[in-house]
Parts: sequence; C-alpha cells; structure tokens
Amino acid sequence: MFAINPDSVTPLVTQIVEGMKELIANQKLRAGAKVPSIRQFADAQKVSASTVVEAYDRLVAEGYLVARQSSGFYVRYMSRGLYREEQQSLRNIRFDPLWFVRRVWESGSAEVTPGYGWVPDEWLDADLIRRTMRNLANKPSAQGSGYGHPKGLTALRLKVCDWLTEREIAAAPDQVLLTTGASHALELVSQYLLRPGDAVLVDEPGYSVMMSNLRARGARLIGVPWTATGPDLAALERLAAEHAPRAFFTNPRLHNPTGASYSPGAAHRVLQLADRFDFIIVEDDVSADLDVDTRRSLACLDQLNRVIYLTSFSKSISPRLRTGFIAADPDAIEDLTQIKMMTGLTSSEITERLTLEILNEGRHRKQIKSLKDKLAQAQDRVCRQLIQSGLQLFAEAQSGLFVWARHPAFADSSLLCNEALDANLLLAPGHLFMEGGQSSPWMRFNVGFSDRPELFEFLQKQEDA
Repeated sequence: MFAINPDSVTPLVTQIVEGMKELIANQKLRAGAKVPSIRQFADAQKVSASTVVEAYDRLVAEGYLVARQSSGFYVRYMSRGLYREEQQSLRNIRFDPLWFVRRVWESGSAEVTPGYGWVPDEWLDADLIRRTMRNLANKPSAQGSGYGHPKGLTALRLKVCDWLTEREIAAAPDQVLLTTGASHALELVSQYLLRPGDAVLVDEPGYSVMMSNLRARGARLIGVPWTATGPDLAALERLAAEHAPRAFFTNPRLHNPTGASYSPGAAHRVLQLADRFDFIIVEDDVSADLDVDTRRSLACLDQLNRVIYLTSFSKSISPRLRTGFIAADPDAIEDLTQIKMMTGLTSSEITERLTLEILNEGRHRKQIKSLKDKLAQAQDRVCRQLIQSGLQLFAEAQSGLFVWARHPAFADSSLLCNEALDANLLLAPGHLFMEGGQSSPWMRFNVGFSDRPELFEFLQKQEDA
C-alpha cells in the first residue's frame, strides 16, 4: 500500500491520511473499493488501532471514504467529488471573477501562481498560531457555551479600538462590529446601505469579489478610473454629479489590484466630494498592516463621520483565521449588528479569542515588521524583473502585495493568461477587475508568488516572439 515512517516529524495520522489520498487520486484505490479494516491496517503498519480510527474518520469527514455499518470502509464514488476538483486541469478555469476566485482556491495544478490574492503561507508565523491554539485550548474562557456576543468578543473589540487609536481613528467599542473577514464586512455594509437600483461608485479597476457582491444586491455600478495617486478626481466629481451615488466603495491603501495608494491631496478631495454630493464612503483597508508608509486613512481624516471603515487580520495573521471588523458611527453599527444576526447570527468566538491572543503576543509585531520587509524586497525584485521582461508598470508601490503591469504585445491580457495556463502559470487578467468586465491589457501580479524564474522566462518569450 504505502510506507509509514514512525521517525518522521509528520504525525502518523497525517501520513495515513495523505497516503490514502494519494492512492485514491492516482486511482490505485478506485471508487467503491474496500480499504483494509482498522485492525488489518494497524497490524500491517504496526501502529495503534486508535491512530487508524482517527485517520479513517478524517478521510470520511473530508469525503474520501464512506463507512458502511458492519461492512467496513470504502472509497467514495466521486464523479463530482472533492479530489477530482482539486486535481482538475487549469484549462478548466474560465476567467470570470467568481469562477476565477473559486478555481484559484480549488485547483492544485498550478506550479507558479502570480494571480493569487493572499500572502504566502511560509511568510506568516504558523508556529505562533499553533502555539496560541494550544494555549487557548487550556484556558477555561475558551470553553464557554452559547453563540457569543452579537457584536463580537468584547475584549477583541477593545483591542481593535487600540489598533484604531494607533492609526489616529477615535472609536469606542460600540463603534466596532466583528465579522468573519473583510468579505463578510463588505456583504453586511452593502446590505445596510443599498437598495436595488442604487448608484454606487467603485474603483476601476477594483476588487472583483466586492463588485460581484454589489451587483448581486441590484446596485448600479459606476467605475471611477484609477491613477497612480488614487481615483481620477475630475472623473469622480463628474460621475458623482451625474449619478447621485449612494456610496463610494474604495480601497485607498495598497490598492487591489494596482498596488497604488491615495495621495494626501486625493484623500482630502474625495472627502470634500463626498460631503458635497452627500454619499457615504466605504473604505476597504485590508492591507493596513502591510504598509511601510504611515499614511492616514480616510477614516482618520473623517473620524467615522461619513466613512465606514473595514479591514481584517487575514493578511497579517492568516487568511484562514477569517477575523475582520467594521468601524462606523454607533447607529450604523447597531443596524449592521441586526443584519449580521439575521443573516448568520454571531461570528466565531473561538476564532475571535484566538485572534486576541495573537494580537496580545509581542511576537506578532515582529511578524508584521518581517512581513513588510519581505514584501518590500519582493516588490523591488519583481518590479525590476517585470520591466526587464518587457512589461510596463502602472505604479511602483514599494510595499504591499500587488503590481499592475501590462505586456505591450497584448491588448487583451486574457489571451496572454490563457497561453500561460499551458505553461502551468496562473495569471490574473485585467478584465476580472473591471466594472463591466471589459477586456484590458493589464494584469495583477502578487509579488509574494511572482519571484519565480519560470514566470519571467515565459514573459520574455512573449517579448521575443
């Protein structure tokens, strides 16, 4: 079957689970086949029966095996199953926003993945998370019952207030609502603000998942063109006068996908226009912890008067943690809390306690500094190599995850991205980030995943061709 190494640092249960998955994926164990009984496997591999029980239970939970009473364990029939989705060819990816996001997460086929939208796992402090989970499990406070507080764990909301104070945003605990990440926060805010038919300004290019969410609410999306220093202010003024928007959803810092940030002048002017044309600003600041500059947010300049501020700890702790928050005036937070309860009750108190423990660790601040340094170095290397490969840059961010670049030989970057699939490269074409999905020559590169010779060799070949 497969060998188990008792001297390996990998736990025995994990070795069994991964070994079984590999046999199933390679069809050495076919659908419907019976696997060895717990006792047979334990005797053959010289491990305890309890170890095999735990491994088989995990394989059942993950959908690889099915248990039949008084019969044993069998490989699940998976014509549409999990392992087939994970192993699918990249050629099955269709470059539309939601499909792309889902397939990026499900596909395990790409070897080089500049199109990813998150921080590489190895750049985050996994040991800190594991140790904190062990410590938290031994605390009586982590063993409570019930759903938790509707606004989220009070102690974490107080910690968030401290986090905001460091960024010169004055907020009390009743101005903070904890969420299951920034996407959840965007969903709650869009439900709170919008009705079908409302005009909404969005960055163009902008965050594709957010735009899909707004469309699902029936909003009329109006793209505001971006420059290297933030939104095109003349276009913003014209569009606001023409459409009387309800809100402007914007990502001012280390913008996704361009990597650019608002200049101080642009920030002040956007707030002036919001006041003049009476629209709310929803500030998505998910990269706040990654910024090497001490620039002020719109929420800092506005003090949560006309700005609803949201972010998460996904990029500085872990994307798997799914802890975010909204900061706004108290009345808005009360309404948002009601929507949160109606759509999903409370957020996870266990996750919130884990986040609090990590934020209280002095080691976390060192992790953020290390992460900023790695991103700044990667920005420098990747930008230089993209230029050497013949690409043109939209802006040089000097920090953060993203670079927005174009290949002069391709008016539609999706053509280049489709060619890249054959080379096992997953790129993010520009039309994914456009309000109307129109073709674009631009592409988003994540510097954490782009510093690979295979990528630049591929781009250079296109230049030479």
